[in-house]
Amino acid sequence: MKLVLLDAETLGNDIDLSVFETFGELESYGTTAPDERIDRCRDADIVITNKVVIDKTVMDACGKLKLICVAATGMNNVDLEYAAARGIEVRNVAGYSTQSVVQHTFAMLFYLMEKMPYYDNHVRSGAWTKSGIFTCVDRPFHEIHGKQWGIIGLGTIGKEVAKAAEAFGATVVYYSTSGMNDDPFYPRMELESLLTTSHIVSIHAPLNEKTSNLLDMPRLQMLQRGAVLLNLGRGGIVNEADLAEVMKEREIYVGLDVTEKEPLPENSPLYEAFETDRLLVTPHIAWTSVEAREKLVAGIVLNIEHFLKKHTI
Repeated sequence: MKLVLLDAETLGNDIDLSVFETFGELESYGTTAPDERIDRCRDADIVITNKVVIDKTVMDACGKLKLICVAATGMNNVDLEYAAARGIEVRNVAGYSTQSVVQHTFAMLFYLMEKMPYYDNHVRSGAWTKSGIFTCVDRPFHEIHGKQWGIIGLGTIGKEVAKAAEAFGATVVYYSTSGMNDDPFYPRMELESLLTTSHIVSIHAPLNEKTSNLLDMPRLQMLQRGAVLLNLGRGGIVNEADLAEVMKEREIYVGLDVTEKEPLPENSPLYEAFETDRLLVTPHIAWTSVEAREKLVAGIVLNIEHFLKKHTI
């Protein structure tokens, strides 16, 4: 049996991937360009992909392909309908990164809310040493306690964020992006009300027809002065061009772990927003704690084992 791993670099070089060799011959590639997919997958029985697209063209060229393992939760990079028609199973891994994303949510919040870049530079530059006083209150910050935290997308991750926010004394409300989620523990609000009344807004929703461009110019302008907006869902939920404009006009603090295009293109409007010193962008790393990536690989292994129990290759 032949396994092909198309984008091993996304899993990190600190994670042991040799476990896949127990199933057969493994061909591992750090990255795979679109025009390399067919040649690399042609003789594969199992393909493991994180973000490399596996579409009809690839599947038609791969007569032996029986299982596609997505090294992620989202499966939008695979043509699921055509895979089903071809009898190719597709399996993802859910829940592996929940705690990692929750932790990163708060890391971004603290960085922005407590003005960490300013105070770090205040000490590094020698300004504190020269000040003659034991403290510095040049950039006031607020407590989470007593603030309203609005969550957009109260799924598995959103609920864990809600629990942690409550532990800090925040009042949690949420907006259901599907319109179907009626949680018994937290008040559900319409999006406009959530944006205008929340001090902290965090996004933990998938990108789909209901969330694409969800936060555009009119809605971003609803955020109150000093509000913190965090997107740990998907790029495309927040309109980045509109965000850059709003950040010039309003004092809002923004943390993005996801962007419309990844990596961030050179002409992204977000580069202008960096000049406000109120924007933090991390390169889609919220899911990447060592523990999360270990769980992810273990989940892929489990998916392959379950598949082989049902099928003979």
